[in-house]
Amino acid sequence: MAERSSSGLLMMMLEPAPSVAMTLPVEVREKLAELELELSEGDITQKGYEKKRGKLLAPYIPQIQGVDPSLQSDNRNQGSSQAALPSKHIKSRAANARDERFRSDLHTEAVQAALAKYKERKMPMPSKRRSVLVQSSVEACTPPDTSSASEDEGSLRRQGRLATSVPYQGHGHAAVEHWFNRVIQGSSTSSSASSTSSHPGGRTVTSNTNAVHAALNANALADLMANTHLDNHSAPPDVTGLSERPSLHAECPQVASVRGVPRGYNHHASVMETADGCEWGREGALGLTDGVPVNSRVSSKIQQLLNTLKRPKRRPLREFFVDDFEELLDVQQPDPNQPKPEGQQMSPLEGEPLGVVTNWPPSLLAALQRWGTTQPKSPCLTALDNAGKPVYTLTYGKLWTRSQKLAFTLLNKLSTRNEPLLLPGDRVALVFPNNDPVMFMVAFYGCLLAELVPVPIEVPLTRKDAGSQQIGFLLGSCGVTLALTTDACQKGLPKAQTGEVATFKGWPRLLWFVTDGKHVVKPPKDWHPPMREASNEIAYIEYKTSKEGSTMGITVSHAAMLAHCHALTQACGYTEAETITNVLDFKREAGLWHGVLTSVMNRMHVISIPYSLMKVNPLSWIQKVHTFKARVAVVKSRDMHWSLLAQRDQRDLSLSSLRMLIVADGANPWSISSCDAFLNVFQARGLRPEVICPCAGSSEAMSVAIRRPPEMGVPPPGKAVLSMGGLSHSVIRVDTEEKLSVLTVQDVGQVMPGALVCVVRVEGTPYLCQTDEVGEICVSSGCTGIAYYGLPGMTKNIFETIPVTSSGLPISDRPFTRTSLLGFVGPDNLVFVVGKMDGLMVVSGRRHNADDVVATALAVEPMKFVYRGRIAVFSVSVLHDERIVVVAEQRPDASEEDSFQWMSRVLQAIDSIHQVGVYCLALVPANTLPKAPLGGIHISETKQRFLEGALHPCNVLMCPHTCVTNLPKPRQKQPEVGPASMIVGNLVAGKRIAQACGRDVTQLEDNDQARKFLYMQDVLQWRAQATPDHPLFLVLNAKGTVASSASCLQLHKRVERVAVALMEKGRLNTGDHVALVYPPGIDLIATFYGCLYAGCVPVTVRPPHPQNLATTLPTVKMIVEVSKSVCILTTQAIMKLLKSKEAAAAVDIKSWPLVLDTDDLPRKKTPQMYKPPTPEMLAYLDFSVSTTGILAGVKMSHAATSALCRSIKLQCELYPSRQIAICLDPYCGLGFALWCLCSVYSGHQSILVPPLELESNASLWLSAVSQYKVRVTFCSYSVMEMCTKGLGAQTEALRLRNVNLSCVRTCMVVAEERPRIALTQSFSKIFKDLGLSPRAVSTTFGCRVNVAVCLQPNRLGKLAEQGTAGPDPTTVYVDMRALRHDRVRLVERGSPHSLPLMESGKILPGVKVIIANTETKGPLGDSHLGEIWVSSPHNATGYYTVYGEEALHADHFSTKLSFGDTQTVWARTGYLGFLRRTELTDASGERHDALYVVGSLDETLELRGMRYHPIDIETSVIRSHKSIAECAVFTWTNLLVVVVELEGSEQEALDLVALVTNVVLEEHYLIVGVVVVVDPGVIPINSRGEKQRMHLRDGFLADQLDPIYVAYNM
Repeated sequence: MAERSSSGLLMMMLEPAPSVAMTLPVEVREKLAELELELSEGDITQKGYEKKRGKLLAPYIPQIQGVDPSLQSDNRNQGSSQAALPSKHIKSRAANARDERFRSDLHTEAVQAALAKYKERKMPMPSKRRSVLVQSSVEACTPPDTSSASEDEGSLRRQGRLATSVPYQGHGHAAVEHWFNRVIQGSSTSSSASSTSSHPGGRTVTSNTNAVHAALNANALADLMANTHLDNHSAPPDVTGLSERPSLHAECPQVASVRGVPRGYNHHASVMETADGCEWGREGALGLTDGVPVNSRVSSKIQQLLNTLKRPKRRPLREFFVDDFEELLDVQQPDPNQPKPEGQQMSPLEGEPLGVVTNWPPSLLAALQRWGTTQPKSPCLTALDNAGKPVYTLTYGKLWTRSQKLAFTLLNKLSTRNEPLLLPGDRVALVFPNNDPVMFMVAFYGCLLAELVPVPIEVPLTRKDAGSQQIGFLLGSCGVTLALTTDACQKGLPKAQTGEVATFKGWPRLLWFVTDGKHVVKPPKDWHPPMREASNEIAYIEYKTSKEGSTMGITVSHAAMLAHCHALTQACGYTEAETITNVLDFKREAGLWHGVLTSVMNRMHVISIPYSLMKVNPLSWIQKVHTFKARVAVVKSRDMHWSLLAQRDQRDLSLSSLRMLIVADGANPWSISSCDAFLNVFQARGLRPEVICPCAGSSEAMSVAIRRPPEMGVPPPGKAVLSMGGLSHSVIRVDTEEKLSVLTVQDVGQVMPGALVCVVRVEGTPYLCQTDEVGEICVSSGCTGIAYYGLPGMTKNIFETIPVTSSGLPISDRPFTRTSLLGFVGPDNLVFVVGKMDGLMVVSGRRHNADDVVATALAVEPMKFVYRGRIAVFSVSVLHDERIVVVAEQRPDASEEDSFQWMSRVLQAIDSIHQVGVYCLALVPANTLPKAPLGGIHISETKQRFLEGALHPCNVLMCPHTCVTNLPKPRQKQPEVGPASMIVGNLVAGKRIAQACGRDVTQLEDNDQARKFLYMQDVLQWRAQATPDHPLFLVLNAKGTVASSASCLQLHKRVERVAVALMEKGRLNTGDHVALVYPPGIDLIATFYGCLYAGCVPVTVRPPHPQNLATTLPTVKMIVEVSKSVCILTTQAIMKLLKSKEAAAAVDIKSWPLVLDTDDLPRKKTPQMYKPPTPEMLAYLDFSVSTTGILAGVKMSHAATSALCRSIKLQCELYPSRQIAICLDPYCGLGFALWCLCSVYSGHQSILVPPLELESNASLWLSAVSQYKVRVTFCSYSVMEMCTKGLGAQTEALRLRNVNLSCVRTCMVVAEERPRIALTQSFSKIFKDLGLSPRAVSTTFGCRVNVAVCLQPNRLGKLAEQGTAGPDPTTVYVDMRALRHDRVRLVERGSPHSLPLMESGKILPGVKVIIANTETKGPLGDSHLGEIWVSSPHNATGYYTVYGEEALHADHFSTKLSFGDTQTVWARTGYLGFLRRTELTDASGERHDALYVVGSLDETLELRGMRYHPIDIETSVIRSHKSIAECAVFTWTNLLVVVVELEGSEQEALDLVALVTNVVLEEHYLIVGVVVVVDPGVIPINSRGEKQRMHLRDGFLADQLDPIYVAYNM
């Protein structure tokens, strides 16, 4: 392969297969290489290149069997579609074609071959708003999916199937051909296939039908079978919700490959899937509404997703018992067939002894003194400018004198309060730019001479550099107070207002001292720096950033520094006055060791080449080697790679002077490709192959191994081709059969002189490895770092490791230092390195190296897609395992389509070559990843940003379905205990039966006058006579002034007028239904009683919103129709609206029943009031849209209405002298009862605050409460939220306006859901400043079958002492995991997975509650989760529906227990909850039973056999990122869909995808299928503040949400 890589840019577009490439004649290969080069340099256009190349290859094309013809044609089209760019564009991009470190033609071919194995399948492309993508009419080719919105998810495994009898070859089936064609061409909105759909032996499907037929013919199938390892495990669970279908033909069984290629339908089947994958209606019949299939509800994009979603890659589930409470995560069992090490235990390897040198100086400073005084003119260091011209040469004499001057100044001229600022041993920061080695060297040696400890760090460019805070932490822990820098650098640092250098985030306060300023003074004649022998005192501290991003300081002693120089001198054969070029960073590692320390020891001349010059002229280092006839060059593989791209026009360079080309990052296994390619090109220019010397080292252990220069007579270099599969199990296997996944590594030479090296196991006790096992290399020698400064614990682990033999005996009494290099010792005692600990990712027990994954990603076509090869690979821990994340910068001109295609190919390549799934692949715009000091990517900072949601990617692909293989086993339902379990008294299986009741109404004697009356209309008449002027209602407007009011008599008179109008104008009969469409106010109340006076049945309806008729008017119309109203009463304004042109656009306005307005009614008395024959007759209908989007009307009889009012009156102690404030919607449920019924019954005055008015004046309700000194008030959660969000910052302003809430005894939130603890607590906290008692806020619970089950009037003060009030509401913490299994397990506050639940209020008088099992309908014990059943005189009597489904719902209102008390008639609330007897006592002395509502049964999601409450998932999601304002979840075809509202800039939208997926996996063990990011306010909320998740689901399926981004997690 080596001869071919004449350029670093070989594009593998039409690359002949590897097997054939070698059969081309040499001259053709050379010409091809030249062509490549011309293209990369921009000297030829893409078209010209293809034309010439085609000509060259034409004679050989027929011989190429390795590439499918369809693949070639496919690629050719792809090439030509990138139109020829103007050549300058190409030129500018040529230099950054791809990342230096990872170039390997072999690997590129492996990747191409791996990808050729995959079919190009379409997978849904995430949709993004910014370019509302041109929708191609995919509707036309999407099979109908009739899943109707209200289906329950359990019924998705449909029976009916379409067209399963279509013969497989599809000949003569025009319809099927049409499908194949459409599916394959796909649409602009759905890009290429998911990585998980890999199958060996597939072929690329081209868009021509014959090709499809050809691909489907017998040969292809035979081919497929040959490459397919069949697996007899049961197929994994189906995530797509398509039911298991029998294989279409015997020849296409379920494909499952041994290497964990996903199982699932094989490809041909999935092409068929689109032809027959439609889902039929619930019982197999097509669901039709008015003869139209409902399928148009599902957007094409979503339908495509369904058709392409693959099965998750899961190991077959082993049998194990699920512990009763502890859900066990599936622990990855080791694969029995995985390779295991078989070699002997390794023996430690010794380097040659350190030679004795006669005149070796006693310390490095002694050497400096010697050369500075004896050879002062000798050049030490030459610095270059950005043009490559030498600017300054520092001589040894200058270095010696300038260092002395600096040392003297630091020790004697800096003082604070007459105390010297610095004492020997103090640490000093060295802040020097990369292009100023001279000043750095002077400062470094100046500090050493002054016995100060230099801490070289990077120049901080901005106040928020990547990792800068960590550097600050290091400086702080080292106690640094002074920073040395140059004048130019100091001027460039960010400044504060005062003109001083700004304090950087996390840094200690520093004094900045300029080393080239006038303050540096000449020492007096008699001053000499102390010269001591090298001791174990600290010489300098080198910083190192760990994998997690924390920065440590590695201390190096004077002795180690000297010994290291000695060892390097011996290993490299350095001689006096040699010239050496150094491209590396001179502040740390090899750049410091060779270019600053060892060079001085040997009086060498260093030519320092700054990074900025390399960027402009990558050839500069080679030119300098040529100019200065350098003997040694110290470079990294990227420098070799860059120079390859630029070397063409430099004919006269010669590298013959080099005796050593030290490759400092030889420890990166991918350096070999750069070395080989470099040698290929430069061998002709005098470079001898044997001078390339890779070396390995680390900050902790310094130099570990280096290939010796050729004159030392060492064994020849080694090369190993290792199986990546083996490496992932830490085993060395020379790869033979699998040409795809191999890693070729070169040796890094021999161990350093005087060192002892061994290889130990990475985790746990440091046992010696076997000879064929990969482990961490450890070194014991006199030249390693001593410690991490100030971190004794970590120091012990790293610098004082004692390796032991398999029997547990230490191998030596010397401690070893861990090098963080992973490798092994090969033949000839050569050291091989295959990776670093920092890049190690352990996924499901297998080890992968980040660099290897980067190399694979960079080998994927088009290689130029990644901007300058900038890719970061790291792992994040999600759900107890590492997950691989790949982040790449994409080229600025890449289209959405390109990026998606590239992403899917990368996923396939990594899956195929490394057999590991990528969890998340993110693309970010060019130049946005955090940079490390020398231009690389700051990995830990990138990871940090990813986890914080601050990466702002422009494309994201998550593949949790394929990677997450350790989810707990789906729950199998256990058969429940039947009625046979004995009931003894009130115990079920040893537990008290969970039942509770409010006070007994019959026992409560009170002076309730209203009890005499059976009907509400009678109560009103009686009040109008008895207390005519008693005020009943006050309605407030937005300004807080009274808009209207009514006393008993006024109301009665208005009611009479309405009754007359109904009889006379409306000519209504008794029992007719009348819709009341009014804004909240007295009109609504008057017309309600008017209907009762006239014997009609009122139905209250929320009026349509004039600005939003399209969505609100149809609901009005629906209620009017469903309730069979024969007449509508309303105001003139609304009447006009109902018949307006705008209304006609939303509904059929001709079909409204009779509409009467009640604005100006004549004053008439009712001839006589209607008396219902029995109280069981219907009084009114209560219609409400449930959170699941179902419109349900319930029937309330006169008896139930009076009982409800009496119960509330007793619970809240309402009587005429009381005032209560109500801020609720008056149209249904408890809100209606409080607004319209209770005042009339109890005679108290109600202050009515319409919630809509709060939108213009958020403080309206609280001001009213304060102004009228109200003791009891009711609101909804949406009102509470408005106050919390809108007034949170204004409590001070409210206090100045004299708003005082200390009068409030009880503030009750009216709700039909689990109490929202967080909201009630923050409300209490915020308004505590205005005197609100924290005990005042409590909740209520009601539902459709009984609008008021619990109310908690918390009494404070005297009333509590009188014993009427109940205890405060109690809060318990339950285990969320147990809830999923329908169990209640109480835990301590703050324990993991705990969920706080607040009791829903005190059960009303006359109400009995029991908890029943949802399936067996038997009673449950105390603290068991079941459905809440309620029995009370104010239960509703039934649903009022038009469809005659009463039988279906009859048991909602009258059901009986299957055993135990089988007589009582109960109503089922449809809510899950539990009762728990508390330690508290009631007024009566009874122990208090608390009712806890967990959530609505209809809303729960059944996933993986467990029951989830959407609110729990939503709470986790909202917590995951500060920009998530609201969230709603629902399921769709067994996929969990999460919709989040983004409150922030749209660039944050994609950050949320990974965070949402992570948090749901971690906390709920669920894989999110789709993440939809929308604008604030998109999630619909009803008047009670509850999320309308089913409306949202309908909107999602109909593609109506206008999302910012939709991510389909593959």
